Amino acid sequence: MRMRDEDPVVRPFMLTGGRTQPVQDGLRIETQLHAVPAALSAPLRFEARQIVELCQRPMSIADLSSALVAPLGVVRVIVADLIAEGYMLVEDARGELSVALIERIVDRVRAL
Repeated sequence: MRMRDEDPVVRPFMLTGGRTQPVQDGLRIETQLHAVPAALSAPLRFEARQIVELCQRPMSIADLSSALVAPLGVVRVIVADLIAEGYMLVEDARGELSVALIERIVDRVRAL
């Protein structure tokens, strides 16, 4: 992972092949994700590999964006690709968001 002090080596659009919209729409920043066990042995590269490793426990798109020091839009595109390829699952989020989760999301977005 890249340190916050470092200059980006790769432009964000390069990480998504120039795409700005995810293949699966409806992914919100609070969407909770979990990697399937087989994803750890999949031939994934760079940020996709890091996302799979981070999502061994449920994690939101906002948390991933903060952990990777990558723009939310880029993370949404990569995550949507991982979902389409069957490496990532969207956690069933029924009901309203808890106050603690909303505060955590706000903190992560501010950290960007």
